[in-house]
Amino acid sequence: MTNPAAIKSEVHQLIQLQIQTFKQPAGLTAAELDEYGHRSKKIRVLYAELDRLGREKIAQQWLQKAS
Repeated sequence: MTNPAAIKSEVHQLIQLQIQTFKQPAGLTAAELDEYGHRSKKIRVLYAELDRLGREKIAQQWLQKAS
């Protein structure tokens, strides 16, 4: 996925799921904790992708100005 808007949307959805998970009145099951961990990892990966895309865009702009 290389569309920053789509990545941001997915991150937002994952964060909303994380929030809903912790709003549950009962304690989390082992499966829910596992899912929470997987979502957390996915959020980190997506933010890293956004960072990479941003750095590439800045580098391209810098190279265009240097030309």
